[in-house]
Amino acid sequence: MASLRRALLSTVPRILSTNPTSSAATPQSLHRPILSSFSRLYSTNQSTQSVDIDLSTEESRRRLHNRLLYRSKQRGYLELDLVLGKWVEDHIQSMDESGIKSLVHVLDLENPDLWNWLTGQEQPPEAVNVNPVFVAVREKVAKNLEKSAPQTRATTGQSWVRGWDDVKKGRDSPIAGNQ
Repeated sequence: MASLRRALLSTVPRILSTNPTSSAATPQSLHRPILSSFSRLYSTNQSTQSVDIDLSTEESRRRLHNRLLYRSKQRGYLELDLVLGKWVEDHIQSMDESGIKSLVHVLDLENPDLWNWLTGQEQPPEAVNVNPVFVAVREKVAKNLEKSAPQTRATTGQSWVRGWDDVKKGRDSPIAGNQ
């Protein structure tokens, strides 16, 4: 979403400042900046370009670790904040440059997709499935889910249905947990 927001904020002023009566304001010229912005933002190297990976000095290493730790703990999904934040906090000190690039790739994923892939509700794409950071976090989530009661878990391949009204004892209320 942040990439989309940056693309729109950089493109909309150029479109609005174009004079519609001039010959340069053909429909092709209006669409060209938008397409170039999106292709630039969604290129394959974008995830590693979003964060400067400089591990040369202790200060730059500390700043990078703090930035990535903040990004992992402030995603907007409480569940992901807790899972990713704790995992990054435990493992970031031992990561090398390739591990940090893998972490940045995971942090660039959208929250709903990442949560569904980590909890096994959907199958991740192959590019995500081979990421070592994603695999490690998914194993941690799977281990934690094994400890939970079977009534509160979703079956593999199906989304969770949250039972927020467990206190209600009506005919249509859940029997136990997350049904």
